[in-house]
Amino acid sequence: MSAPPLGVYVHWPFCKSKCPYCDFNSHVRDGVEQARWRDALLKELEHAAREAPGRRVETIFFGGGTPSLMAPETVAAVIARTKGLWDHAGEVEITLEANPTSVEAGRFADLAEAGVNRVSLGVQALDAAALKFLGREHSADEALEALETARRHFARFSFDLIYARPGQTPEAWAEELERALALAGQHLSLYQLTIERGTRFFTDHARGAFVLPDEEAAAAMFEATQARLAAAGLPAYEISNHASPGAACRHNLIYWRYQDYVGIGPGAHGRFAEGSIKRATRRASGPEAWLEAVERTGHGTAESSVVAGQDMVEEALMMGLRLADGIDRAMFASVTGADPVAALDEARLAPLVKAGFLEIEPYRFRATAAGRQRLNALLERLIA
Repeated sequence: MSAPPLGVYVHWPFCKSKCPYCDFNSHVRDGVEQARWRDALLKELEHAAREAPGRRVETIFFGGGTPSLMAPETVAAVIARTKGLWDHAGEVEITLEANPTSVEAGRFADLAEAGVNRVSLGVQALDAAALKFLGREHSADEALEALETARRHFARFSFDLIYARPGQTPEAWAEELERALALAGQHLSLYQLTIERGTRFFTDHARGAFVLPDEEAAAAMFEATQARLAAAGLPAYEISNHASPGAACRHNLIYWRYQDYVGIGPGAHGRFAEGSIKRATRRASGPEAWLEAVERTGHGTAESSVVAGQDMVEEALMMGLRLADGIDRAMFASVTGADPVAALDEARLAPLVKAGFLEIEPYRFRATAAGRQRLNALLERLIA
């Protein structure tokens, strides 16, 4: 019997500047001691291997922050140590998030040499005014050049766009989407702009500095996106992620299928099975606090807890219903010990099925396209 699969998430918390919409654990620093950070990441990686032994690594994901600011030597060292600590699949998917500035794109050859085989570019918009509003440091031309560089160096690449921006109409978004499709490989991530508490946009929006498109316009953009990308051969496999068959991000599928993953670096989360429970871990968020803890104790764990019973069922539902394929009922039961339909009470689900938001099949349970568009509201009904 083969070892259970594992994803490894590596968080690099540093950015050149903080984007006004971003609520991720990212920080701006004047300088970073790359060798010191490399040693700490490797040390916490060894701790993670003791937390989740006997697994087979299938994916490594460098997220942030801006991982393309990492020294390629650090990326190479983390990849090599990961493969040395666990068994690994024949071809591990190794993704790195990057900003499309000319400086960072200039590192793509070295990152590919280090072992990265998939890159995800934070393009976010294809015109100058929108990039300025979003606080991005790259120009539209730099984004186009970075995409071409990524195409040369990586077998797989993706890029992100943000839509439903202030002043954007469904017609304008449709035009931008056509430009994106002309540039795309086999994967695109398309996110509706949301205003998150703790960001600069939250403050600006609250004082009326800008107005978002209304719900009807935003819904029209979402629906047009789903239809156009499906017609182009990149259907949605998750609410915001689109890919040609076989080109989905395998690392993110581990999250959405509620499989095992470990997280290293400031603020990184992990979920991995310990018998019939899940162990949930979170590393310290502050870069300096994390670094000092790792150097002192070998890891920067701030929280470690058990997820079991109904909590596990709810977490798995929240992740699995994001997927277009929904939840494999047998797989769900093998992970949580409960059938999702039985756990929610099929009779209670009937009105949502009749309204066209859920589908129940013998082997699968899923939200429809209409249900995924309103997933937060749907989950509030399901998880009382």
